[in-house]
Parts: sequence; structure tokens; C-alpha cells
Amino acid sequence: MEPIGLELRHHALVVATAEEGSLTAAGRRLHLTPSALSHQLRDAEERLGTRLFQRRHRRLLLTPAGERLLASSRRVLAEAAAAERGVRGSPADDVLRLSSGCYTAYGWLPAVLRRFRRLHPGVEVRIVLEATRRPLEGLLRGELDLALTSDEVAHPRLHATALFDDELVLVVSSTHRLAARPFVVAGDLAPETFLTYDAPREELDVFRRVLWPAGVEPARVSRVPLTEAIVELVRGGEGAGILARWALPRDRRGLATVAITRGGLRRTWAAVRLRTRSVPPSLEDFVGLLRQQLGTSRAERAA
Repeated sequence: MEPIGLELRHHALVVATAEEGSLTAAGRRLHLTPSALSHQLRDAEERLGTRLFQRRHRRLLLTPAGERLLASSRRVLAEAAAAERGVRGSPADDVLRLSSGCYTAYGWLPAVLRRFRRLHPGVEVRIVLEATRRPLEGLLRGELDLALTSDEVAHPRLHATALFDDELVLVVSSTHRLAARPFVVAGDLAPETFLTYDAPREELDVFRRVLWPAGVEPARVSRVPLTEAIVELVRGGEGAGILARWALPRDRRGLATVAITRGGLRRTWAAVRLRTRSVPPSLEDFVGLLRQQLGTSRAERAA
């Protein structure tokens, strides 16, 4: 069986790492974590059956095989960019591809889609589920037109429109030792079993912004892909979840929510697109409808 070839993301990784000299710097450029890039690098090397980089004096340097691949990767990316520009310059504007950083967020869309279809009946909105959890990568690879995310957007090729702020809270059973607290701090969470989404810890706000700065790790972490499953496991006393207030079910019997830190753990959701000179009217209208639907007051009332 022929080995699976490299994908565009692998070529982008090779070019960025070769030019930046480290996975950390390459990650800032590609808007990926060093852990995600390290995984992609291992994947590329396994597909090719050879090492592409070696570490020297705290820098990643290309191996001879990596040097040969670098030239090819630059050509591949240049050709892909040219093809993308050609397609984007065409008059066709009949598909809007979008994805979100959270499966639960797709519940926002039906009301927006109904209004959007009245404005643009000829435009198909295509939800790309495969890009969920990694929507910014999908944008940069040309697989999406719009990403809904609460991740920080710092890449120069991306443009973000703020939609609303929300709050992450600790969700525990109503009999849990922390259920009556007005808020918790990092040290309170050390003995807990965390039920988290299926994502690396460095991508989860509670680790990056609360636990790790305090030098705290929870006793156990269990990955659960769906919000509904996290809620029911918490209700049954199987652990503690970290969820947005708006994501909680209307039936909260057996559940308690507690603020994380005295000021709360807040974040901003945004609609993100590629930064281009011309934006299709359908994309502009869709973002405008999202802002109307997901304004701060509405999001807070839904909590």
C-alpha cells in the first residue's frame, strides 16, 4: 500500500518551522499550539519515513531530507495560494463554508440561517464539521470562509469581528463540596476530576488562565466530546465540568454552577474570516446577522 502523502498543513509547517527556527515561533505564525505542531511534525515524518528537523542549540534545523522538502513545500504553498486567489476572484458566491470551535455553538445557527436565506436564497451555507475545534486552521488552509471561535486571533491573515462575551463556570452536582461557594480559585480545583472537551489542555482556558499560572493540576482529567454527556456525568457525581453558562441545559436539577475566580472566567466569541480586499456581500450579511442574534444582552439572558 502506498504511504499517505503530505497535506497542505504539513507543507506550511515545514516552511514556518524552517524560517522561524522553533515550533513555538512557528505556532504563533500559523496560529497553532507547539503541541499541535509537534504532533503534525511527527505525522509528516511518519508519512515520509524520515526525520525532517534536528535540534541544535535550542533551534530546529532542517535535515538533508528536510532541505529537499522545503523547496517543494514552498512551491506547493505558492501554487495553492495562486489557485485560491483565482477562485476567490471569480464571480461565484453561492457557498458559504463555516465551522465553530464548539459543537454546542451550532445551536446558534438555525435562527440566523432562516434570516440569511431570505436575504440570499441562492447561497448555500455549508457547515464543515471536520473543522470543529480547529476552525482557524481551516480558514488558513482555505477550507472555510468563516469561523466562530473564542480563541485569540493574532494571525495577520485573519480578521475578527467580536460577537459577544460569555463566562465559563464550574459545573458540579448540587451535593458537591464546592456547590455552595460563590466562586473558586485554582487551589480549590486541585482534588477534582475534570470532565473536559476533547482538546489538548493548552487550548482550554481554565488551564491556560487559571490553573497553570497558579502551578495547579487537577487530580484527573477525562475527555468527553459532547456537552450533553458532560452535564449528565456531572449530574451523576462523576466529576466537575467547565462550561459556558449559555451551554447549560434548561433543566438544571441536581446541578450547581460556581464562578471561577472572584471576577469570573470570561472570554470573547468572534466571527473570523480571511483578511481580503473584497468581502462577498453574503459573508458580510451573515456576520451582521450573527452579531444581531448573539449580542451580549441576548447571550446573558440565555444563561
